[in-house]
Amino acid sequence: MYPLTFLLISLCSPYPIIATGHWCYDSQSAKCGPSTWKNDNHICGMKKQSPINIVTKKAQFDGALSPIIFNGYDKTGRKWEMQNNGHSLQVKLQGDITIKGGNLPNTYKAVQFHFHWGTDSHPGSEHTIDGEQYPMELHIVHQNEKYTSFSEALNYDDGLAVLGFLFEESSEKNSKITDFIDMLKYVPYPGNKTWLEPFPLSKIIPDEELHKYYRYRGSLTTPTCNQVVIWTVFEETIPISKSQLNAFSENLYFSDSKHMKLNFRPVQNLNDRAVYVTGSAVRLFSAVGLSVGLAVWTSIFN
Repeated sequence: MYPLTFLLISLCSPYPIIATGHWCYDSQSAKCGPSTWKNDNHICGMKKQSPINIVTKKAQFDGALSPIIFNGYDKTGRKWEMQNNGHSLQVKLQGDITIKGGNLPNTYKAVQFHFHWGTDSHPGSEHTIDGEQYPMELHIVHQNEKYTSFSEALNYDDGLAVLGFLFEESSEKNSKITDFIDMLKYVPYPGNKTWLEPFPLSKIIPDEELHKYYRYRGSLTTPTCNQVVIWTVFEETIPISKSQLNAFSENLYFSDSKHMKLNFRPVQNLNDRAVYVTGSAVRLFSAVGLSVGLAVWTSIFN
């Protein structure tokens, strides 16, 4: 990747990344929206950008995409910091929470998670499936453990692994995220922070088997758009009611005091990249480690 020097630390990004220039979403102003990001951050105009539209019929089966092993996702620990960072709602994670397997080149430590959402009349996910945009998307960002810092990881094409979960509107409230959504009122404006009571990260993601996920190489979806992300986008969705979705845009504000909504980057050209898909994958939560996950995987298919 490109060396990053003489840059300012941005506290207004869904990722704790190094960024330059002023940027925003089209819902704020087209003058600083996604089409302009490449003016200040040249990587945003390169050919391995995210998000993308996943065309399911063109996804290539990859037998090496074994189940992802979720370590520590089922544990509670120290409180996590929730913050309105001016572009999204972000939660900084603490504790030993990692993923491995799934043909990832190493173990990746969970750093934070954040959301991209729309309105009650317009979807707001970043990735689309066969052209369909979903109401909201959750990104859980992980850093390759072989790098000593997030900033260092941004220099290598295996630096980050991000899990993408799409939300689907439900007629009933999702009781598992009710307490979380109730906390939004404490961080309405950029810079506002609060602490979340400990809960297992597995609580906010699907609790059934993840039968299929998609894998491709891409980038951060905000400036500086570093092309260092191994993306995993799950097919199984998370239910959310219309009132729960609206709570995000009703309670949170951008740095320009506008209601925070439609905070997504439009899909980017796939160019010469391939998108891979699993056959039938089983999600495993393991407090022990990779050996347990592999043992279960072996027992299923032997």
